[in-house]
Amino acid sequence: MISVIITSYKEEKTIRKAISSFLKQKVKERVEIIVMCGDNDTFNSAKYYSEKYKNVFVYRDEGKGKPAALNLAIKKAKGDILVLSDGDVFVDSKALHFILQPFEKKDVGAVSGHPVSLTSKNSMFGFWSYILTEVAHAQRLNAVKENKRIFCSGYLFAIRKKLFPYLPEELLSEDGFISCKVYEKGYKIAYAPDAKVYVKYPTNFRDWIKQKKRSVGGYLQIKKLTGVEFRSFKKELFGGFALFRYVSNIKELFWLLGLFIARVYLWILIYIEIGIQKKKHRDIWLRVESTK
Repeated sequence: MISVIITSYKEEKTIRKAISSFLKQKVKERVEIIVMCGDNDTFNSAKYYSEKYKNVFVYRDEGKGKPAALNLAIKKAKGDILVLSDGDVFVDSKALHFILQPFEKKDVGAVSGHPVSLTSKNSMFGFWSYILTEVAHAQRLNAVKENKRIFCSGYLFAIRKKLFPYLPEELLSEDGFISCKVYEKGYKIAYAPDAKVYVKYPTNFRDWIKQKKRSVGGYLQIKKLTGVEFRSFKKELFGGFALFRYVSNIKELFWLLGLFIARVYLWILIYIEIGIQKKKHRDIWLRVESTK
């Protein structure tokens, strides 16, 4: 059996589309869909599907964050393979088929899906999301080709249940932490570029900062927890020149320069809030309204 786990919080407007996109998948394995809701409105919206389909199970978690919700969901999951996603995204019609294929190899412990931006490239924040998703896609393809490590995307990834670790509730980047643990146990992570998940990215600077603080803060946290550094300000600085190939006009050039400045500001903010002020999960994991 395959257990699809969707975690959600205050996503009553998008949760049904997230669930229905998995209900449409056609695979030979039996599939159960477990939806974890951190609030009543999302829970009530998701119940529409649990009342119609016997393989959809909706639970109310305690609202302590995604890591805590996942720890609870794993206890309820019956599948040998877990497919994890979020309540504010939706997957392509054959995403489940493609993300399960690599598990035919016994040394594969997890598989990352391919996030695709839904935000228009014709705006600055849409262009930023386009660049970051395209760069991540290219990096994963190259890493697999060169037999190097990759890390899963939290928007869509699959993992063997036996490899799923207990998640500390203060985690900011559970996908990176889980990826490190998969490698620790001697397994590989594969990439399924055709397992697409469609994501709406922030459309204003305040929301962009909120979202990126979680991911960048998670990199520093994972380094402390596991000793693995898979992203840093230094790596971004030297890798930034490769982004110019995505620029096609003068407007996009200025947007790219703006992205460089924004990332520098972001790293400074993270070092202050996490490195110095020691802010907690609840202070950093803030709702990003424009992605809903």
